[in-house]
Amino acid sequence: MVMNIGSLIRPGQPGYDEGRLGLNRAVESRPAYVVEASADEDVVAAVRLAAEQRLPVGVLATGHGSAVAADDAVLVNTRRMDGVEVDPARATAWVEAGARWRQVLERATPHGLAPLNGSSPDVGAVGYLVGGGAGLLGRRYGFAADHVRRLRLVTADGRLREVTAETDPDLFWAVRGGKDNFGLVVGMEVDLFPVPRLYGGGLYFPGEATAEVLHAYADWSRHAPEEMASSVLLARTPDLPEVPEPLRGRFVTHIRIAHSGDPADGERLVRPLRDLGGALLDTLRDMPYAEVGTIHHDPTSEPYVVHDRNLLLGELTGDTVDTIAALAGPGAPFITELRHFGGAYARPPRVPNCVGGRDAAFSLFTGAQPQPDTLRRRDDLLARLRPWNTGGTNLNFAGVEDAGPERVRAAYTPADFDRLTALKARHDPGNMFRINFNIPPKESAT
Repeated sequence: MVMNIGSLIRPGQPGYDEGRLGLNRAVESRPAYVVEASADEDVVAAVRLAAEQRLPVGVLATGHGSAVAADDAVLVNTRRMDGVEVDPARATAWVEAGARWRQVLERATPHGLAPLNGSSPDVGAVGYLVGGGAGLLGRRYGFAADHVRRLRLVTADGRLREVTAETDPDLFWAVRGGKDNFGLVVGMEVDLFPVPRLYGGGLYFPGEATAEVLHAYADWSRHAPEEMASSVLLARTPDLPEVPEPLRGRFVTHIRIAHSGDPADGERLVRPLRDLGGALLDTLRDMPYAEVGTIHHDPTSEPYVVHDRNLLLGELTGDTVDTIAALAGPGAPFITELRHFGGAYARPPRVPNCVGGRDAAFSLFTGAQPQPDTLRRRDDLLARLRPWNTGGTNLNFAGVEDAGPERVRAAYTPADFDRLTALKARHDPGNMFRINFNIPPKESAT
C-alpha cells in the first residue's frame, strides 16, 4: 500500500525527470518514487513509505545534484519548501529545506544582516549547512554549521523532531556536519551577522602570469586578517558574449576578495595584489552584502556533467605553488580553486559539532569533465600535492568519486567518525539514509 503523500511521482509519470535530476548530471538517479514535498508532513510520509517498503531514502533540493544514485529509492525533492523567516531583533533566520541562499539574502540584507552563505546564492542553504559550510565570512565567524541554533528533522522512525543542543546534544552534534545520514532536515534556525557591506570583487590575471600571481598570493595570504576572505580560480573562461571581452575564451588566474571590515582597510590590504600589474580586469569595489554573489560568479542554471574532487592543504609553500602552477595552469583541462581557510575555521565552535578540516590552511577544489585524460591529469595534480595534504576532505566540495568509505571517513577526525557510526547505529540502524556520503552504523562500519 502506498501512503497518501501530497505529490508522489512514479517512473514514467509527468514530473518524474524534473524531480529526480539536479544541476550536475554526473549521477542520474532512477528512484522508485519521487516525492515533491511541500510541507513537513510530506517528508514524514515519504520516510514512513520508505520504511514500509524497506527502501532507502535520498534527498534533493536545489544544489549540485546527487553524488550517489538513488536507484529504487524514495527520493524527496524539497525545492517547494522554500520559506525563509528573519527575526532582525534576534539576528536569526528560519530556513526551510528547499530555500536557496538568495532567498535568505533577500530577507536578511534589508536589516543590515548577513547569513554565512556560500559563494553562490543559488545553492540550497540546508544542504550547505549540514555539510559544514565554508563561505565568504568563514575566516571571521567559522563554519556555517557552527551557527545553527536549532533544527527540525525527520528521523528513520518517521518522527518529526525538534532538535537543539539542550533537547538532544548527540543528534544536534551529528547532523551539523554529518549531512543527511541521521534524517531529513526540514528546517534550521541560523545566526545572522551585522555585515551590511563588503569590499570585494576580483582581479583577473592572464594565464601566463599564473605562477607569479600564485606566489604573490601565497605570501600575501599569510598576513591577511580574519576579516579578509579570498580564493584563486584557475580556469579557461567560455568564449561567450556575456563574458567580458578581456576575459573571453582565455585562461585566467582569478583572485576573489571579500573583506568584511572597513572598506578603506580592504582597499589598503589588496594593494600588494593590485601592484602586481597586468590585470585583465579589476572589479574590486565597496558593495552591499546583497551583491555577494557577484564576487565568484558561479554558474547557476545550465545542467552540466562534472566530477568534483577536493583536498585540504596544511600549508601553501613555494613548492606547493610550483606544483599547482605546473599542473593546473594554462593548458589544464579542468578547473582548480584554492580557498583560504584558517582564522575562525580553526577554532572549535561554542556548541560542538562534527565538522572536520579545522586544521586546514587552504582547501583545493577541482572540477573535471569525466574524460579519461582529463581525470588522469587531475589525479596527477592531487597525487603530487600529497606532501602538503592534511589527509582531510570537505564534503561541501566532494563529488561522485568521493562517496566511498575512505573518502567519507577523511572528512572527520577518527574519534568523531567512530562516534558518528555509534550514533548512526542508534538512530538509523538499518541505514535507511544511505543515498549520500554515507556514515554506516557502527556494527557494519569498515
